[in-house]
Amino acid sequence: MHVMILGAAGMVGRKLVEKIAREPLAFGRPVTRLTLVDAFQPSVPEPLRPVSTALTVDLAGAGAADRLIEGRPELIFHLAAVVSGEAEADFDKGYAVNLDGTRALFDAIRQAGLASDYVPRLVFASSIAVFGTPFPEVIPDEFFTTPLTSYGTQKAIAELLLADYSRRGIFDGIGIRLPTICVRPGAPNKAASGFFSNILREPLVGKEAVLPVSDSVRHWFASPRAAVGFFIHAATIDTARIGARRNLTMPGLSALVSEEIEALRRVAGDKAVALIKRVPDPVIERIVAGWPTRFDAERASSLGFKAETSFDEILKVHIEDELGGRIA
Repeated sequence: MHVMILGAAGMVGRKLVEKIAREPLAFGRPVTRLTLVDAFQPSVPEPLRPVSTALTVDLAGAGAADRLIEGRPELIFHLAAVVSGEAEADFDKGYAVNLDGTRALFDAIRQAGLASDYVPRLVFASSIAVFGTPFPEVIPDEFFTTPLTSYGTQKAIAELLLADYSRRGIFDGIGIRLPTICVRPGAPNKAASGFFSNILREPLVGKEAVLPVSDSVRHWFASPRAAVGFFIHAATIDTARIGARRNLTMPGLSALVSEEIEALRRVAGDKAVALIKRVPDPVIERIVAGWPTRFDAERASSLGFKAETSFDEILKVHIEDELGGRIA
C-alpha cells in the first residue's frame, strides 16, 4: 500500500510516521511505499527508509499537488496547515496554505480519477476551531459551524469540500476535528493554543512557562498519542458507517486551566507549578474566548474513536512518550 503524509514534519505527522515504523501492519496490510511531504524536510525512521521518499514541497505551489498525486497514493493523510495564531496574523499565508493548497490537492485527485478508477482514502486534519460562539453548555454533533477566526474558516471550507468530493466519489474522505493536542512535545510554536502545553511541558523539565489567560479558561483536549490513534482508526474504518456527514468531532477531555495545573502539582509537585508565570495577553484571551469548551462527541465515540478522560492520563502519556518515564 502506498501511503502519503502531508505535513509529515509536524508534530502529529512525525508521531504518525513513528507509529507506522513501530507497527508495519497498522493499516491491516504492509506499507510498501511511503511518501512524506512538508514545507520542511521530513525525517524518516530507519525501518522505513527502504520504502520512503521525503519531499520538501509547498502544497499551494503551482503544479505541486498534481506531481504528488502522480504516484497514486492509496491512503493520504492531509495534516499540512498554517497553525491558528499564524493564520490569524498572516491572512494571505493562512488562506494560501490552508485553503488553496487543500483545494489544489483535492482537485489533483479529481483530475487523476478522470483518467482511471483512482479513488483514494483521504483523512483530513480539521479542528474544533470550525465552531464559534455563542455555544450551548455542551456542543452536540449536530451543532452548526460558524468559525470566528481565519483558521477556523479555512478548516470549515475544507470540510465542506471534503464532504462534496466524497459525495461525488472523487475520494473517500474523513475529516477529523482535533481537540487541542496536549502535551505537545518540542519547542513552542505559533498556535494560539500553545500555552496549554507550555504550562505543563516546560515545568516538567524545570523551565519557566508563561500562562497568558485566566485559570478559569476551559478547553477540549487530547494527547498526541490519542491524535495518532484517531488518524489510524480513520484510515481503516468502514466509511459506510459514517454516511454523508464526513466530518467528525473527536472525543476528548473538557478541563479548566486550573485542572491542568492541579494535575501537574500531583505529578511534579509545587516547585513545578511555581514555574508557571501569569502574563495576561489580550490577543490570546480574545482568540481563546471564541473557542468551544465541551463536546458530546457521540458519533465519533460510537464509531470507535477514543481519547483520555483525565489530565493525569494526558500527563502520563507525555512522561512515557517524551521523557522516558522520568521527570525533573
